[in-house]
Amino acid sequence: MPPMISITAATKRYDSGLIALDSVDLEIARGEIFALLGPNGAGKTTLIGLVCGTVSMTSGSIFVNGHDVVRDYRAARAIVGLVPQEIALDIFSTVHNSVSFSRRLFGRPADPDYIEQLLRDLSLWDKRDSRIVELSGGMKRRVMIAKALSHEPDVLFLDEPTAGVDVNLRRDMWGLVRRLRAEGVTVILTTHYIEEAEEMADRVGVINHGRIVLVEEKTALMRKLGKRRLTLALHEPLPALPKELAGWPLELEDGGRRLSYRFDAAAEDTGVPTLLRRLGELGVDFTDLDTTTSTLEDIFVDLVGRAA
Repeated sequence: MPPMISITAATKRYDSGLIALDSVDLEIARGEIFALLGPNGAGKTTLIGLVCGTVSMTSGSIFVNGHDVVRDYRAARAIVGLVPQEIALDIFSTVHNSVSFSRRLFGRPADPDYIEQLLRDLSLWDKRDSRIVELSGGMKRRVMIAKALSHEPDVLFLDEPTAGVDVNLRRDMWGLVRRLRAEGVTVILTTHYIEEAEEMADRVGVINHGRIVLVEEKTALMRKLGKRRLTLALHEPLPALPKELAGWPLELEDGGRRLSYRFDAAAEDTGVPTLLRRLGELGVDFTDLDTTTSTLEDIFVDLVGRAA
């Protein structure tokens, strides 16, 4: 099955010489949730803008469901919904009118039942006759999401959709995303809440300095790059690591009361038995031990650090 989004050598170069995107290649499958991660200024929003037609492309090609976003931009744009970072609304319009108007802009026939269900899904139905100016910031963000979904798009871009909003919106947003995916909608999100990407995404892409650093299925990524950490609660605090352990990837924490060791759980020799034996030989006793697995955030920070 052909991808829903196909990006080939997409480049954005400004007149100043700044290269915001540098020959990006990326394919996103139909019906998947794809998380695009990267630090501020990495190119996430620029890439979304190229696909959605809000940013002009210097070179390369982008297709959405087979439609060229430059030559066939009307057809491409008609199946894409975008929730940008910035809140841009007609503050004197009512919630219901604003969302209904967005649907008509895309040439979709009126469907009061769909609009009602959409507003209910986003906890906006009770506010349907309120003017935008009367709403809280979180409610305005909900209206932005409703507008993006008003024309029933096949692709939904969420650019930092829950940044700075309340917990209830985040919960409702991700419940809605799950339902959309179940209906076959392709969802691409950027987020600073990496735990959301860890919970929601099928695949993860990391972008830095305008280049795609890595694209990987989430569970495979965490299995391949994730590490485990062994933490020992020491019987007596250590002022410094013994020189005999200088070659080990160890760190003293909590004022020398805890000793942590990172290792690859998939390796044939994790080094854990050898380390514990060596600590015993050196007279370093511990009262408890615990192991944890790297999170997606740990992996992301490591990847961006290496690519910097």
